[in-house]
Amino acid sequence: MSSAGVLEVAEVTRVQLFSEGGDTWLALAPEVTLLSGLVLLFIVPNLGDAKWRIPLTQVRFPVLFGGRRFTATSDPRLPAMLAIATLLLALWQALISQGADAKTWLLTSGSGAEANILLRVDAFSRIFEIMFYAALLLAAVASIDRLPARRAGSEIQQLIDNRRQVDFYLLLLMTAFGMSIVTMSMDLFVLFIGLEIASLSIYVLVAFHKETPEGAEGGVKYFIVGAVSSAVALYGISLLYLWNGNLQLLSNSATGQIGLVERWSEMESLVGLPLIAFCFVLVGFAFKVSAAPFHFAAPDAYSGASSTVAGILATASKAMGFIGLIRILVMLAAPADGSAVWMFGLGVIAVVTMTWGNLAALSSSNPKRMLAYSSIAHAGYMLAALAALGAWAWGGENDVLNSAPTDAGQWILTALIFHLVVLVAFKLGAFLVLALLETEGEVNDTAPLAGLARRDPIVAVSMFIFMLALAGVPPLAGFMSKFLLISGVVKMSAGDAFVAIAAGDGWSLGQMHWTFWLALAVFLNSALSLFYYLRIGVIMFFEVPSEDRRKPLNKAWFLRLSIWACAIGTVIFGVWSDHLINLCHNAALAVL
Repeated sequence: MSSAGVLEVAEVTRVQLFSEGGDTWLALAPEVTLLSGLVLLFIVPNLGDAKWRIPLTQVRFPVLFGGRRFTATSDPRLPAMLAIATLLLALWQALISQGADAKTWLLTSGSGAEANILLRVDAFSRIFEIMFYAALLLAAVASIDRLPARRAGSEIQQLIDNRRQVDFYLLLLMTAFGMSIVTMSMDLFVLFIGLEIASLSIYVLVAFHKETPEGAEGGVKYFIVGAVSSAVALYGISLLYLWNGNLQLLSNSATGQIGLVERWSEMESLVGLPLIAFCFVLVGFAFKVSAAPFHFAAPDAYSGASSTVAGILATASKAMGFIGLIRILVMLAAPADGSAVWMFGLGVIAVVTMTWGNLAALSSSNPKRMLAYSSIAHAGYMLAALAALGAWAWGGENDVLNSAPTDAGQWILTALIFHLVVLVAFKLGAFLVLALLETEGEVNDTAPLAGLARRDPIVAVSMFIFMLALAGVPPLAGFMSKFLLISGVVKMSAGDAFVAIAAGDGWSLGQMHWTFWLALAVFLNSALSLFYYLRIGVIMFFEVPSEDRRKPLNKAWFLRLSIWACAIGTVIFGVWSDHLINLCHNAALAVL
């Protein structure tokens, strides 16, 4: 379905950014809430009883900033409460916008038909906003125990603890704001700005525990690799600007300005400057999603960061990278006749990524590194879906592939979005269990997991649920997401077989389209991953804990609350996922 078809279904409101009316503020309500939360985090913890004296008099006026801070504003728990309230309100605003009267907002650079579309608020952007806010909300709640706020001690110690809390939650809200911009971007430069706002905050979060050698090393490596990937992507974007004259995705008929999508579709083959630019942009985003061979910094970053931050990297940050790939590969570079070479290259990268990730996880004894390699494997699964989606788009110019079901592309993209959304539940949940273990010390091997079922059966069962979901075991959310993804690829790849059957030539496996082997690779790698996921269960339920780890786990109620929420979501999204799948389908229609 074309974007025009989608716009006929949803009510479209076209407004100028920050115009005199209130339409901009209504469309960007979650983002306005995030900015308000950032301002409050800057101001409220600094409020005190400072006064300003009028010169040559004894008259003093309260200025509120500085001096001895008030009891309420000096509470180290205050920054966490402000951040959680901000994310809750933003999440609620994004959720209610997905009702039956949902609108599509086109936010432009000026008034009238001649203005360029910079941001688009639709079903696609909203569902990812919901996912980002939910993931960061869970991380914010969990961090109350992971970054303990001490109410006792000297005033100086409380001040230091308060500032540490403020810095952490400011970075979380900045990450949420940058991710929101990425979801709405209809201009590659705006997308890059949003990507860097979020990425710079994440770099600091990775190295937030800089007092540990692993934290410093992981932070530096991740920053260097991330900076290089951003530079490569920006160079590719600059080449696209040189080639087209603008970075708008959509054309503007009023001004005669041709957008990248239309200009790209007019090419007979992908050669020259656009090919070079495309490769640079693709390499840049491959770093963001930890695709092989650009994944080497990911395990160090995951193991060096706190488990809560590592969970953000494996879910929200990875989804942000895939949004960029969807914009580039699906909207912009859905191949015209003769330009399908990127599909084959992406398919090869997908198979290498998922296989490399699973083989590395098999040999890893560090739970955080194992989950990091698992995250790389999941990136391979989603890249396989993108390759199949490109093949479906190419079918419009290929008589053989025209036999593929017309809704196969919608099915694949729906499955991809669903997988990115539900990944928050079981992948972030697994990292939060490790975060709970980190309250007792570093988790550098499987020893802290040994005998966990004896120490805390509920947490052990939750961790086992997360492992089964990651492996794709029914009836959990991980099974449903992989089932949709594999079945979508198979549905598309069966087109050649349909042609043979219709012609009376019979059917054989060799008549399946080449993307069928991508689905088979996902299936085999999922089976391979069962070994190291189930190994965690064996360690938790059958091994004996060491002498120093036989006491019950720390209470850490906020962290436990986040773990329980993830466990419940993993089960619910696997058993009762119809409504979420419909939301993901609407998001897919908004893109195709």
